[in-house]
Amino acid sequence: MAPSTKRSSKKPNKTSGKGTKTATRSGGKTSRASTKTRVRAPKLGNYQDAKAWLFDHVDHERARAVRYDTKTFGLNRMRKLLAELGDPHTQIKAVHVAGTKGKGSTCAMVASMLQACGYTTGLYSSPHLVDLRERISIDGQMISYHAIGEIFQQIARAEVKAGLQLTYFEIMTAAAFLHFAEQAVDIAVLEVGLGGRLDCTNVCDPVVTAITSLSLDHTHILGETVEEIAKEKAGIFKEGVPAISVDQDTSVREVLKQCAEEAGTTIEFSGRDIDFSYRFEANRELGPHTRVCLTTDRSRFEHLAVPLKGEHQAHNCGLALSIIDKLRGAGFTMSEDDAVRGLDATDLPGRMEEVWQAPRVILDGAHNEASIQALIRALGAHVTYDSLVMVFGCGEDKDVNGMLKQVALGADKVIFTQAQSNPRAMEADDLIRRFSELSGKMAQTARNLDDALGLAARAVSREDLIVVAGSFYLVGEARSYFQKLLTKKRGA
Repeated sequence: MAPSTKRSSKKPNKTSGKGTKTATRSGGKTSRASTKTRVRAPKLGNYQDAKAWLFDHVDHERARAVRYDTKTFGLNRMRKLLAELGDPHTQIKAVHVAGTKGKGSTCAMVASMLQACGYTTGLYSSPHLVDLRERISIDGQMISYHAIGEIFQQIARAEVKAGLQLTYFEIMTAAAFLHFAEQAVDIAVLEVGLGGRLDCTNVCDPVVTAITSLSLDHTHILGETVEEIAKEKAGIFKEGVPAISVDQDTSVREVLKQCAEEAGTTIEFSGRDIDFSYRFEANRELGPHTRVCLTTDRSRFEHLAVPLKGEHQAHNCGLALSIIDKLRGAGFTMSEDDAVRGLDATDLPGRMEEVWQAPRVILDGAHNEASIQALIRALGAHVTYDSLVMVFGCGEDKDVNGMLKQVALGADKVIFTQAQSNPRAMEADDLIRRFSELSGKMAQTARNLDDALGLAARAVSREDLIVVAGSFYLVGEARSYFQKLLTKKRGA
């Protein structure tokens, strides 16, 4: 039976959240006889308590060194935890998206189209920019402080009861599954956190899986070549579940095809197996923009304006439309007009986002060589400026030299700094030292983002542009900075 296009009227699913006191350790100072001690789950009285409890757990996103193996990233802990919570992930139909760059953009477009077509749609993404609740939303609304506090309490009890030591991402992922199940979403769009095969989102039951553009990133964890990385990403493929991807390099396509066959499914590539094309144009209404066409036996999307800037977003848009087409084939009833309306409404902070006008400031979370290159090309195609000043900071675990090469090609001046919220951030002095070995362009350092933005503002004129890039942590701090500045300006 095809899923209804109406908002779900099902009552929220009741998931297990009643913890029990469990004896997990024993000991004594001198006696050989052990005395059992009951370990209790902490009582999380409010959101601040809940957030503090979350931050007490290992966060691999911030860790300087991470072992990528089944012990660190395996799915057993996640499955045990979800079993204690009533297996909420089995109550959710999902779209599962992996890839190096473009995951967030693709997921945002898919979720917006599903919502416009009448489906109650959950979206789980990472990382967040300002508020961790950004990671979990339904129909564009972040999970409430009250709801996430209550869910964290359920997870805290389950963690103790099952004798687990969870990670930050496992908790957030479980919270998303619980929230989506309790609110009876019709479908959830899930963005993989890291890799795919061992990512804890990979316990989901997808209707379709998708792979965005692949390039070198997290090489110390996922592999030294794009082909090795492709194998990890393809770990989300499931038997009988259709897989789709943007077009990839020949060697990567072959790896993905082999992985799909081994998983018991098939994979299609937009622009090859799926009729997809795009073109760049400009008009008075939209200015410079990209339009895409995608045609299948079920769907005909013609000359649609891509809602996000940049040629790379055309490929992400084509993948998002391909996902919608596969969902239509799986019984989801969606009109093309509604899907197009949802596509137009896509909103994604931190990607080519203009946050200030005098001087003009754009934020973009590009954080590897390929995405910095795509950002520079998108700026050239969509934004008119005389000189580009880039405020740049990145993690020390990234392909720093690769990114700096692209920065040197696109920026007229660079101000290096570091995100205060990222313990893996590379020191600004190290960045400028590497940059000076690659380029003779003007560069300087600032101890923090506030100082960097001050330097940038003094270095630009009316027709110049300031861009903050290199790290989602840095972009998050910048977004918070300008939100406060705007609030102050309005109150003046």
